[in-house]
Amino acid sequence: MTDLSPSGLSLPSPSRRSLLRGVGGAALVAGAGIPLLSACGSSTSSSDTKTVSVGSNDSDAVPKKAYAAVYSAFQKQSGLTVKVNTKDHNTFQEQINSYLQGTPDDVFKWFAGYRMQFFAQKGLASPIDDVWAKIGDNFPDAMKKLSKGADGKYYFVPMTTYPWALFYRKSVFQAKGYEVPTTWDQLITLCKQMKKDGLVPIAFGDKDAWPAMGTFDQINFRLNGYDFHVELMAGKAAWTDAKVKAVFDHWSELLPYHQDGFMGRTWQDAAQTLVSKKAGMYLLGTFVAQQFTNKADLEDLDFFAFPEINSAFGQDTVEAPTDGFMVSKSPKNKDGVAKLMEYLGTPAAEELYLKGDPSVVAASNKASTAAYSTLQKKAFEMIGSAKSLTQFMDRDSRPDFTSTVMQPGLQKFLQNPKGVDSLLSSIERQKKTIFAS
Repeated sequence: MTDLSPSGLSLPSPSRRSLLRGVGGAALVAGAGIPLLSACGSSTSSSDTKTVSVGSNDSDAVPKKAYAAVYSAFQKQSGLTVKVNTKDHNTFQEQINSYLQGTPDDVFKWFAGYRMQFFAQKGLASPIDDVWAKIGDNFPDAMKKLSKGADGKYYFVPMTTYPWALFYRKSVFQAKGYEVPTTWDQLITLCKQMKKDGLVPIAFGDKDAWPAMGTFDQINFRLNGYDFHVELMAGKAAWTDAKVKAVFDHWSELLPYHQDGFMGRTWQDAAQTLVSKKAGMYLLGTFVAQQFTNKADLEDLDFFAFPEINSAFGQDTVEAPTDGFMVSKSPKNKDGVAKLMEYLGTPAAEELYLKGDPSVVAASNKASTAAYSTLQKKAFEMIGSAKSLTQFMDRDSRPDFTSTVMQPGLQKFLQNPKGVDSLLSSIERQKKTIFAS
């Protein structure tokens, strides 16, 4: 079985789960969908107080096995039975809308942020403020904010996350005398020096269209702040706003230092230029470490937060896609659901999961980092200290908008940076149509 990213990229486990962001965006949001997923909905009897059903998109072997250990531990502790209904990741994404409107499981696996808020607003998920009253101390404020709906109520229990950052080889920086940039000007100066030294300053591959969205996110929330970024992603701010134009102006300044030929290069191919020390930096999620198969190379890998652009916002926002759990609109076993969600919100549950899947870090800032690699520890600290967390463009916005408008739009910009004004006008027109549907 092969899962695909929105752009059709086949990925090896476990990075697949981290990168999959929802293939069926249009169906998910617009209300279309084939009711195939309802076949795996809950069959738990309303009188069955000993069973909690979970709808899962964890079809990859690594997360599936890791969560099996978590459910097993909960069963031993609670005396309840967890019935897991797993569908392959793509099918789950494509049919989530019809699934939640049918007879869904008591609990279902999903994503934090806008993708969670959408179903909460539609009344297809249950608030879990009672659960958060018990687990709230286990999470930093940024994770709490990420778990709330637009109405201010909690709808989500986060489990795992990972940050996006600029990755580099410590040995290259040491040999060349480079210093980690903390401001935009320092970043540009470093890029210029790397180019003089014969390095590709920033490795880049956008063949599959989604990586560029990560660059836009970083520049936008560094320049305009978290609140504006969230409003823009939610369709509330205009793409023709001067603040957005400023994002592309900054990107145009950075673009000459991106790797050439990016339209024909996957993220894995771009990562190999960092592995081989041909590139100085690479903006991506921590899953880039999976391309460092040699132990010595992996130990040489490090990262830093995207530099400050506007001192009013500093580096207070971190892009950290977060996976976790929600409760359906009418769970059959409410008491059992509360117990399971409370357990999933404990450091012990997250620590158990990470024993089986070390590619991510715990969402809880109370989880032990003793077994973490150096990169995991740094990722954990970066996320835990963030004032605000974003999810990635196609999780923070409507996936039909990001897949049909933003992915091709950003590629147009990358190939013709001077056509920004007409591009932004086009994006704004399409945004109004899609968000009005």
